[in-house]
Amino acid sequence: MRAALRWAHSDLRAHRGEALFIVLATAGIVASLLLATALFGYATNPWQRVFTQSHGAHVWLHTARSADTGRLASLDGVESVTNAYPTEAATVSSRGTRASVELRGTPSRPTVGRPLLTSGRWLNAREPDGVVLESRLARALLAEPGDTLTLPGTTRTLTVVGIADSAEPRYRPGEQPGLVWAQPSAVRDPGGRVVGLRLTDPDDTGYAVQRAVTVLGAGAVGEVSTWQQTRAEAQGDNRLLGQVLGLFGLGALIAAGLAVHGAIGTRIRGHLRDISVLKAIGFTPGQVVRIFLLQHVAYAVLGAVAAVVLTQSLGARIPGRLGDAVGVWQGLPGHPVTLFAVPVGAVLFIGAVTGLAAWRAGRVPPVPVPRPAVPPAGRLMGVVRRALGLGLPPALVLGWHKVVTHRVRTLATVGRLALPLLLIVVAMSAWTTIDRFHSRPEELGLSAALTVRADSGLNDEDTRALLARERGVAAVYPGVEVAALVPGQTATIALRGLGTREDPYPYALAEGRHAAGPDEAVAGQGLLDLLGVRVGDWVRMTVGDQPQILHIVGRSIEPENAGRVISTSLDTLRENDPELRPTLYQLRLSPEADRDEVAKSLLSAGRGHLEVHAVTNPADGLSPLRAVVVGLICVLALIGLIELLTAIGGTIRESERDLLALKAIGLSPRQITAITVTATSCTALAAVVAGTAVGLPLARWLVNAQGRSSGLGTGVAAGPSPLLLLLFAAAAVAGAAALSALPASRAARRRLADTLSAVT
Repeated sequence: MRAALRWAHSDLRAHRGEALFIVLATAGIVASLLLATALFGYATNPWQRVFTQSHGAHVWLHTARSADTGRLASLDGVESVTNAYPTEAATVSSRGTRASVELRGTPSRPTVGRPLLTSGRWLNAREPDGVVLESRLARALLAEPGDTLTLPGTTRTLTVVGIADSAEPRYRPGEQPGLVWAQPSAVRDPGGRVVGLRLTDPDDTGYAVQRAVTVLGAGAVGEVSTWQQTRAEAQGDNRLLGQVLGLFGLGALIAAGLAVHGAIGTRIRGHLRDISVLKAIGFTPGQVVRIFLLQHVAYAVLGAVAAVVLTQSLGARIPGRLGDAVGVWQGLPGHPVTLFAVPVGAVLFIGAVTGLAAWRAGRVPPVPVPRPAVPPAGRLMGVVRRALGLGLPPALVLGWHKVVTHRVRTLATVGRLALPLLLIVVAMSAWTTIDRFHSRPEELGLSAALTVRADSGLNDEDTRALLARERGVAAVYPGVEVAALVPGQTATIALRGLGTREDPYPYALAEGRHAAGPDEAVAGQGLLDLLGVRVGDWVRMTVGDQPQILHIVGRSIEPENAGRVISTSLDTLRENDPELRPTLYQLRLSPEADRDEVAKSLLSAGRGHLEVHAVTNPADGLSPLRAVVVGLICVLALIGLIELLTAIGGTIRESERDLLALKAIGLSPRQITAITVTATSCTALAAVVAGTAVGLPLARWLVNAQGRSSGLGTGVAAGPSPLLLLLFAAAAVAGAAALSALPASRAARRRLADTLSAVT
């Protein structure tokens, strides 16, 4: 045992750089996997925790005041039903910020869908104007317990007495009103009621919604929200971040395992004599295998422990969502198990691939087998002899020949080196796609920059005139957005009418054409998947008790409402309802306009009658992904560097036999060095070409698959520019050449006695 430790120690001293690279690569991989786990936990568990603790309702139905909601309790599969709470749509203002809200008359604290207070207290009958705000709405209004909310256009005020978490749909400016619990007396003009259903089997939610709508009548149900939709919205971009980290972490783990396998295989070929000596002095094959295995497992354990310590101690301090995710994850019940299982799994995987290579070391015979004087692969091919006869530089020709003649070994090296390069290309594609959302939002369904809503103090003509006068506004598109029941009455979608046939809204289409004729519409991927239809089909939906039949002529890229949106012109909706008036206005700004400045100017010009919101860009929530991509590229580059150094070392060892012949034919040390540099550069170039050729379509498929699953749809992926790919290839090849130059130069200048000892 002492002899094995001494040999391992001397080997470590001789290969410190390689050991350091393995430790750092393992640390980066394990840290990526731990952060991915944290983001998955952060995406799912907070909402699940609130839903469980609040005894949340699986279905919420917004109904007319006349609906007989008492009949819902007798439905099969319904465990319990909440009271029918009166609701009123309103706008509240606090500290200069406005928000659309739903005032919900709640006489007592519910047992189903019970709000979880985070600060303040619950409602008290002695405070008729006291309200409790949903936590996300409170953050948007910068409101705290004790603050006063005003209702613009009225003299009414409300006092915030508490803030609570809820498992219901969260506040989204311009899309989903915030939830405000109030005394029934504070709901002065109820427009409907809301009732929640808790089911015995959550998987039967669709059937339960269908039964409930049938019992109440389609005309009595205005909107339906289910727990699956709410959970998906709550997970949002956090789940995407977790998927990206997990995907790249697993890919990097495989690449690192292959790199370690190749490194050990190359070292075994270079240490055949040492291994034979070890066996000659009494080492068994099992001891030889254990030496290599334990040595590299120790490197992996050291890197994994470093990753665990850094993630546990510094992870919560990472700025932004990643730090928040780690902080929440550290408080979850399964955190200790995951903190142990992830690094152990990574170390076991690296140990498994190490064991395969170490097994070859155990099969080395005690007496070295004499090397053939002239290996078959070493004969010059006809094309090489003709190239030399034409006067081409011998270094270039012989370097290319060295790569081509060792086909199996070269292909293995190219494959191992191409994997991290492939993942780097995928990471660059993810970065480019995020940049596309910011730089060209109009191509991704974000033609408008601002959404404006006016109160009853401004009519349509006055509002449009006010908006058109604003400097920086290039176009104004009036519209409406209502909730519609899908066929089968199992869910609600967003039916949107924007623009007119004379001035249509510029939707971003991924398939089909724009809606130009009567009853024509475009739909998001989420709606197509929900209804099981495609472009060219007709769909029927119900708005209140009014049916609406539309012909889908195109698929639009819809970032909102998980893609469950069908859009047509305002004129088409007016054919069913001539009295329909715009309730919102989408503003497209001129390129030089500043969105925030235009919004402030409109608020000032509206004199309290306008509500202005910036259109949400999905890429805003993916900002932490930029730092993630940079970190992943660094980890992958480190793994590629390990594989490259391994390939360089193997090439130099295999060149020792040819060194005497090359010197004998008159090649200078500089030319001999150039042969190794050329061979390494050709290998790196082949790996870059292979990685790019596979990485670009893979990245497009992954991004589009994620877009389809989120309802955004395909057609959002963007690959790196040709210039960036060219720079990437040039950097990889130039780096490989630079790394191989110094060791190749040293090998070319070795003494004759050293060279003879290496080949005998």
